[in-house]
Amino acid sequence: MTRRGEAPGWTVVVPVKSLTAAKTRLAPELGPAERAALARAFALDTIDAARAARAVERVVVVSDEPVVEHELRGVPGVDVVPEFGPRGLAAAISHGVAVARGAGRAGAVAVLLGDLPGVGARDLDAALEAAARHPLAFVADADGTGTTLATALADVPMTAHFGPDSAALHRAAGFADLVAEQPTSIAPGLRRDVDTGDELREAIGLGVRARTAAVVRGLAERLSPDDGRGPRHPLDPPTAPTGAAIAPHGADRKAAS
Repeated sequence: MTRRGEAPGWTVVVPVKSLTAAKTRLAPELGPAERAALARAFALDTIDAARAARAVERVVVVSDEPVVEHELRGVPGVDVVPEFGPRGLAAAISHGVAVARGAGRAGAVAVLLGDLPGVGARDLDAALEAAARHPLAFVADADGTGTTLATALADVPMTAHFGPDSAALHRAAGFADLVAEQPTSIAPGLRRDVDTGDELREAIGLGVRARTAAVVRGLAERLSPDDGRGPRHPLDPPTAPTGAAIAPHGADRKAAS
Protein backbone atom coordinates (compact mmCIF):
# COMPACT_ATOMS: atom_id res chain seq x y z
CA MET A 1 0.00 0.00 0.00
CA THR A 2 1.27 3.50 -0.82
CA ARG A 3 1.55 5.88 2.13
CA ARG A 4 0.91 9.61 1.96
CA GLY A 5 4.01 11.29 0.58
CA GLU A 6 4.75 8.28 -1.61
CA ALA A 7 2.08 8.97 -4.23
CA PRO A 8 2.71 7.06 -7.45
CA GLY A 9 3.14 8.77 -10.78
CA TRP A 10 0.17 7.45 -12.72
CA THR A 11 -0.17 6.44 -16.33
CA VAL A 12 -3.78 6.89 -17.42
CA VAL A 13 -5.14 4.74 -20.24
CA VAL A 14 -8.07 6.21 -22.18
CA PRO A 15 -9.74 4.01 -24.82
CA VAL A 16 -11.42 5.92 -27.64
CA LYS A 17 -13.53 3.73 -29.90
CA SER A 18 -14.95 4.54 -33.34
CA LEU A 19 -16.49 8.00 -33.32
CA THR A 20 -18.83 7.28 -36.21
CA ALA A 21 -20.33 4.30 -34.39
CA ALA A 22 -20.37 5.97 -30.98
CA LYS A 23 -23.26 7.00 -28.77
CA THR A 24 -26.02 5.18 -30.62
CA ARG A 25 -28.35 5.64 -27.65
CA LEU A 26 -28.42 9.35 -28.51
CA ALA A 27 -29.93 8.43 -31.89
CA PRO A 28 -33.51 9.38 -30.95
CA GLU A 29 -32.35 12.99 -30.60
CA LEU A 30 -29.17 13.35 -32.66
CA GLY A 31 -27.92 12.23 -36.06
CA PRO A 32 -24.68 10.34 -36.80
CA ALA A 33 -22.54 13.45 -37.44
CA GLU A 34 -23.78 15.13 -34.26
CA ARG A 35 -23.15 12.02 -32.19
CA ALA A 36 -19.64 11.72 -33.62
CA ALA A 37 -18.94 15.36 -32.79
CA LEU A 38 -20.07 14.82 -29.21
CA ALA A 39 -18.05 11.62 -28.85
CA ARG A 40 -14.95 13.44 -30.09
CA ALA A 41 -15.54 16.31 -27.66
CA PHE A 42 -16.14 13.93 -24.75
CA ALA A 43 -12.91 12.06 -25.45
CA LEU A 44 -10.72 15.12 -25.91
CA ASP A 45 -12.18 16.82 -22.83
CA THR A 46 -11.51 13.70 -20.77
CA ILE A 47 -7.94 13.49 -22.09
CA ASP A 48 -7.41 17.20 -21.36
CA ALA A 49 -8.44 16.61 -17.74
CA ALA A 50 -6.16 13.59 -17.39
CA ARG A 51 -3.09 15.32 -18.76
CA ALA A 52 -3.73 18.34 -16.53
CA ALA A 53 -3.93 16.26 -13.34
CA ARG A 54 -0.92 16.69 -11.07
CA ALA A 55 -0.73 12.98 -10.25
CA VAL A 56 -0.60 11.91 -13.90
CA GLU A 57 2.75 11.51 -15.63
CA ARG A 58 1.55 10.07 -18.91
CA VAL A 59 -1.67 9.48 -20.85
CA VAL A 60 -1.96 6.53 -23.24
CA VAL A 61 -4.83 6.90 -25.70
CA VAL A 62 -5.88 3.72 -27.51
CA SER A 63 -7.60 4.64 -30.76
CA ASP A 64 -7.69 4.03 -34.49
CA GLU A 65 -9.48 7.33 -35.10
CA PRO A 66 -7.40 9.59 -37.41
CA VAL A 67 -9.04 12.72 -36.02
CA VAL A 68 -8.00 11.77 -32.48
CA GLU A 69 -4.44 10.97 -33.54
CA HIS A 70 -4.23 14.26 -35.46
CA GLU A 71 -5.61 16.30 -32.57
CA LEU A 72 -3.19 14.79 -30.05
CA ARG A 73 -0.09 14.53 -32.23
CA GLY A 74 2.80 16.19 -30.43
CA VAL A 75 0.83 16.95 -27.27
CA PRO A 76 3.24 16.64 -24.32
CA GLY A 77 2.57 13.69 -22.05
CA VAL A 78 0.17 11.95 -24.45
CA ASP A 79 0.90 8.85 -26.51
CA VAL A 80 -1.66 7.63 -29.05
CA VAL A 81 -1.36 3.93 -29.81
CA PRO A 82 -3.38 2.14 -32.50
CA GLU A 83 -6.05 -0.33 -31.55
CA PHE A 84 -5.23 -2.46 -34.62
CA GLY A 85 -8.82 -2.94 -35.67
CA PRO A 86 -12.16 -3.03 -33.83
CA ARG A 87 -11.62 -5.58 -31.08
CA GLY A 88 -13.98 -4.43 -28.39
CA LEU A 89 -13.48 -2.24 -25.34
CA ALA A 90 -11.89 -4.91 -23.14
CA ALA A 91 -9.25 -5.71 -25.76
CA ALA A 92 -8.47 -2.03 -26.28
CA ILE A 93 -8.04 -1.54 -22.55
CA SER A 94 -5.79 -4.59 -22.19
CA HIS A 95 -3.66 -3.31 -25.06
CA GLY A 96 -3.41 0.12 -23.45
CA VAL A 97 -2.38 -1.31 -20.08
CA ALA A 98 0.25 -3.48 -21.80
CA VAL A 99 1.66 -0.40 -23.54
CA ALA A 100 1.59 1.58 -20.30
CA ARG A 101 3.60 -1.12 -18.59
CA GLY A 102 5.86 -1.96 -21.52
CA ALA A 103 9.53 -1.12 -22.03
CA GLY A 104 10.40 -1.92 -18.44
CA ARG A 105 7.67 0.25 -16.92
CA ALA A 106 5.66 -1.34 -14.13
CA GLY A 107 4.18 1.76 -12.58
CA ALA A 108 0.73 2.64 -11.34
CA VAL A 109 -1.93 2.46 -14.04
CA ALA A 110 -5.44 3.88 -14.22
CA VAL A 111 -8.02 3.16 -16.91
CA LEU A 112 -10.40 6.07 -17.49
CA LEU A 113 -13.49 5.99 -19.69
CA GLY A 114 -13.36 8.48 -22.54
CA ASP A 115 -16.88 9.87 -22.18
CA LEU A 116 -16.66 11.99 -19.05
CA PRO A 117 -17.23 15.54 -20.33
CA GLY A 118 -17.56 17.00 -16.84
CA VAL A 119 -14.45 15.54 -15.22
CA GLY A 120 -11.78 17.96 -14.04
CA ALA A 121 -8.12 17.52 -13.24
CA ARG A 122 -8.78 18.06 -9.54
CA ASP A 123 -11.51 15.43 -9.63
CA LEU A 124 -9.07 12.91 -11.03
CA ASP A 125 -6.33 13.90 -8.60
CA ALA A 126 -8.65 13.36 -5.64
CA ALA A 127 -9.68 9.93 -6.89
CA LEU A 128 -6.09 8.88 -7.60
CA GLU A 129 -5.01 10.03 -4.15
CA ALA A 130 -7.68 7.75 -2.68
CA ALA A 131 -6.74 4.93 -5.06
CA ALA A 132 -3.07 5.15 -4.02
CA ARG A 133 -4.04 3.58 -0.69
CA HIS A 134 -5.14 0.33 -2.35
CA PRO A 135 -3.47 -2.19 -4.66
CA LEU A 136 -6.63 -2.18 -6.80
CA ALA A 137 -9.49 0.33 -6.77
CA PHE A 138 -12.38 1.58 -8.88
CA VAL A 139 -14.95 4.36 -9.15
CA ALA A 140 -18.54 3.34 -9.85
CA ASP A 141 -20.55 5.32 -12.38
CA ALA A 142 -23.43 7.60 -11.42
CA ASP A 143 -25.88 4.70 -11.59
CA GLY A 144 -23.73 2.65 -9.22
CA THR A 145 -23.54 -0.42 -11.45
CA GLY A 146 -20.91 0.50 -14.03
CA THR A 147 -17.34 1.78 -13.76
CA THR A 148 -15.64 4.97 -14.94
CA LEU A 149 -12.16 4.52 -13.41
CA ALA A 150 -10.13 1.44 -12.45
CA THR A 151 -6.65 1.58 -10.93
CA ALA A 152 -3.72 -0.65 -10.02
CA LEU A 153 -0.54 0.25 -8.17
CA ALA A 154 2.90 -0.58 -9.51
CA ASP A 155 3.53 -4.28 -10.13
CA VAL A 156 -0.09 -5.19 -9.34
CA PRO A 157 -1.76 -7.16 -12.17
CA MET A 158 -5.05 -5.68 -13.28
CA THR A 159 -8.01 -6.92 -15.29
CA ALA A 160 -10.35 -3.95 -15.56
CA HIS A 161 -14.08 -4.33 -16.19
CA PHE A 162 -16.38 -1.77 -17.80
CA GLY A 163 -20.00 -1.80 -18.84
CA PRO A 164 -23.12 -3.16 -17.11
CA ASP A 165 -22.52 -4.81 -13.72
CA SER A 166 -18.78 -4.02 -13.86
CA ALA A 167 -18.91 -2.47 -10.39
CA ALA A 168 -19.96 -5.82 -8.92
CA LEU A 169 -17.23 -7.58 -10.91
CA HIS A 170 -14.62 -5.21 -9.50
CA ARG A 171 -15.81 -5.72 -5.94
CA ALA A 172 -15.72 -9.49 -6.41
CA ALA A 173 -12.18 -9.23 -7.78
CA GLY A 174 -10.95 -7.36 -4.71
CA PHE A 175 -10.96 -3.79 -6.03
CA ALA A 176 -11.60 -1.16 -3.35
CA ASP A 177 -14.85 0.71 -3.96
CA LEU A 178 -13.77 4.35 -3.69
CA VAL A 179 -17.31 5.73 -3.85
CA ALA A 180 -18.38 3.59 -0.90
CA GLU A 181 -15.17 4.30 0.99
CA GLN A 182 -14.85 8.04 0.39
CA PRO A 183 -18.07 9.35 -1.16
CA THR A 184 -17.23 13.01 -0.61
CA SER A 185 -13.87 12.66 -2.38
CA ILE A 186 -15.30 11.38 -5.65
CA ALA A 187 -16.68 14.21 -7.78
CA PRO A 188 -19.95 13.72 -9.69
CA GLY A 189 -18.21 14.65 -12.93
CA LEU A 190 -15.94 11.63 -12.62
CA ARG A 191 -18.97 9.36 -12.29
CA ARG A 192 -21.25 10.80 -14.99
CA ASP A 193 -20.43 9.02 -18.23
CA VAL A 194 -22.76 9.91 -21.08
CA ASP A 195 -24.68 7.54 -23.33
CA THR A 196 -28.20 9.00 -23.44
CA GLY A 197 -29.83 12.39 -23.82
CA ASP A 198 -30.85 12.46 -20.17
CA GLU A 199 -27.30 11.65 -19.09
CA LEU A 200 -25.96 14.43 -21.30
CA ARG A 201 -28.40 16.90 -19.77
CA GLU A 202 -27.31 15.73 -16.31
CA ALA A 203 -23.65 16.23 -17.25
CA ILE A 204 -24.44 19.73 -18.54
CA GLY A 205 -26.10 20.49 -15.21
CA LEU A 206 -22.96 19.40 -13.38
CA GLY A 207 -20.75 21.48 -15.68
CA VAL A 208 -18.95 20.35 -18.83
CA ARG A 209 -15.60 21.23 -20.33
CA ALA A 210 -15.02 23.60 -23.23
CA ARG A 211 -15.07 21.22 -26.20
CA THR A 212 -18.32 19.58 -25.14
CA ALA A 213 -19.87 22.94 -24.31
CA ALA A 214 -19.03 24.21 -27.80
CA VAL A 215 -20.77 21.24 -29.45
CA VAL A 216 -23.76 21.44 -27.11
CA ARG A 217 -24.32 25.09 -27.98
CA GLY A 218 -25.01 24.02 -31.54
CA LEU A 219 -27.51 21.41 -30.39
CA ALA A 220 -29.48 23.56 -27.98
CA GLU A 221 -32.93 23.10 -29.49
CA ARG A 222 -32.66 19.34 -29.81
CA LEU A 223 -31.35 18.86 -26.29
CA SER A 224 -33.81 21.18 -24.55
CA PRO A 225 -36.46 19.41 -22.45
CA ASP A 226 -39.92 19.31 -24.03
CA ASP A 227 -41.77 21.13 -21.25
CA GLY A 228 -44.11 23.24 -23.36
CA ARG A 229 -42.10 26.44 -22.93
CA GLY A 230 -40.28 26.18 -26.24
CA PRO A 231 -36.61 25.61 -27.01
CA ARG A 232 -33.93 27.10 -24.82
CA HIS A 233 -30.20 26.81 -24.56
CA PRO A 234 -29.34 23.65 -22.57
CA LEU A 235 -26.70 25.56 -20.61
CA ASP A 236 -29.12 28.25 -19.47
CA PRO A 237 -30.05 28.41 -15.75
CA PRO A 238 -33.47 26.68 -16.17
CA THR A 239 -31.58 23.56 -17.26
CA ALA A 240 -28.28 23.94 -15.42
CA PRO A 241 -28.59 24.06 -11.61
CA THR A 242 -27.25 27.07 -9.74
CA GLY A 243 -23.51 26.78 -9.45
CA ALA A 244 -23.05 24.61 -12.53
CA ALA A 245 -20.00 25.66 -14.48
CA ILE A 246 -18.35 25.11 -17.81
CA ALA A 247 -14.70 24.31 -17.30
CA PRO A 248 -12.71 26.55 -19.64
CA HIS A 249 -10.39 24.68 -21.96
CA GLY A 250 -6.98 24.48 -20.34
CA ALA A 251 -8.08 26.10 -17.08
CA ASP A 252 -6.85 23.25 -14.90
CA ARG A 253 -3.42 22.81 -16.42
CA LYS A 254 -0.72 21.54 -14.07
CA ALA A 255 0.70 24.32 -11.94
CA ALA A 256 3.58 24.52 -9.54
CA SER A 257 2.67 23.71 -5.95
